[in-house]
Amino acid sequence: MNLNTSYYAVLLSLLAGISTGIGGMIVVFFKKRSTKILSLLLGFSAGIMVYLSFMEIFHESQVYLTSVHGSKNGKILAILSFLFGAVLMAFINEFIPEPHKPHQISSPVPTEKIITSQLFRTGIFTAIAVTIHNFPEGIATYVSGVKSPALGLSIALAIAIHNIPEGIAISVPVYYSTRSKKKAILTSFLSGLSEPLGAIVTMLILGPIITDSVFGLVFGAVAGIMVYIALDELLPSAREYGHEGLSMLGLMLGMALMASGSVIFLDLG
Repeated sequence: MNLNTSYYAVLLSLLAGISTGIGGMIVVFFKKRSTKILSLLLGFSAGIMVYLSFMEIFHESQVYLTSVHGSKNGKILAILSFLFGAVLMAFINEFIPEPHKPHQISSPVPTEKIITSQLFRTGIFTAIAVTIHNFPEGIATYVSGVKSPALGLSIALAIAIHNIPEGIAISVPVYYSTRSKKKAILTSFLSGLSEPLGAIVTMLILGPIITDSVFGLVFGAVAGIMVYIALDELLPSAREYGHEGLSMLGLMLGMALMASGSVIFLDLG
């Protein structure tokens, strides 16, 4: 394997990962806290995650698994891995209760402190999901970059487009809960670093043992995790502020952005 090609592939994954932090830097433009903007952006983040999970990540899971296990068994495995990811997040919610709901006892009226705790928890869960998601993306970028520099660049560009709104999905709830731009941006940047980490691990260790089945199972589980977060954390948090219309508008705008990015990328390809 050409060492220069390997370094090039790792660099591609690093650039794609950094774009998550670039998305997180959007918090720099927030001058004051607005419940309307927060409802819109949280709904927007939910739309990004739902569209990305169902239209791209879960689709990739099916492609990998059906190529190895056949159409029927591959689809079953993709569905099972998706459900595993969702159930995993449900167990995390069960065994790591929200700060304002120890033993499921909640306040009937959400206070500022309660909503702040929910937002911070949402941001951290989103960061965890994106971090898991970025790791296999780093592997995919590295493998494609080694096989074909042009193909690797195209894949890295597509991933970078997706990672920018993912960074927004992480930074918005963290910023609004902590009021710290540094924490919000740092969280999104650190989440993106799992992408070059995936590439480096592949280069040094995992290359010979990475299989399409592993890719498919990981992508399926990540899709389940992200959908659960969007429906159980992001969207309910968006509606807490009483701007249901804005939260749904944000949801649709998030989906529209991801769909537009996919179409533009296909045209460029």
